[in-house]
Amino acid sequence: MDEYQIVELVKGWYRKGHRGSYYVLLNGNMISFVPPPSFYESNTQGQISDRTIGLVDLYEVMPDEITAFEFPMFGHGEHIVELYVYKRGYVLVDQKHGRYPLPNLKYFISGVEYQNRLAVELLDLDVAANNLNLPNIVSSVLGPKLLRTDLRTNEITRADVYRIRDIMYEQKLFAGHEWYSALRIVYRYFDGNRPDFAEMVVEIAIDYERVFRPYRVVYDTKTWQPVVF
Repeated sequence: MDEYQIVELVKGWYRKGHRGSYYVLLNGNMISFVPPPSFYESNTQGQISDRTIGLVDLYEVMPDEITAFEFPMFGHGEHIVELYVYKRGYVLVDQKHGRYPLPNLKYFISGVEYQNRLAVELLDLDVAANNLNLPNIVSSVLGPKLLRTDLRTNEITRADVYRIRDIMYEQKLFAGHEWYSALRIVYRYFDGNRPDFAEMVVEIAIDYERVFRPYRVVYDTKTWQPVVF
């Protein structure tokens, strides 16, 4: 199943009225969306770890907040770190994504609706993680090898995730700006009526594409057809 087919299924799921976070499972060529309570219980039992290929977060934004629509991944740094460490073989002690690692996890997907437009961005976790230097950051924080705390899992704390996330945020990857500095600039341009920031926003957008390499489709929510936006 290719990226466009997955995005089309996400659009269909959103069109049915689903909002919030769902785990994406692949059974042969069939995709299903599983809400967190059911997923947590199943992954506590180790039943679906090998079928989990992604997490999708679907939501609407306020009419005057276009930044999340234009740059959705800036709002999901912690999600990206959590999913990547689960893919690497670690498990959070609070079992945020279940008791078992998710070795086949491949995608994080964000769906954002703004003024009759739905933008769906699909992120390949390996590609984004490499561009965000996460392999090196994770090794620097957790050590080069998995640290086994019991026979079943390689547990890490929420504080470990925060340390990885904060180091990731401190990198100047977006036109020479750190993560939150870049986010503030694009917010001021789109939502703060600062046209003088236009040149910086263009430069940040170029690096956003370079770092995240998102597969993006925008739909008209009246016709549910792809549009240029």
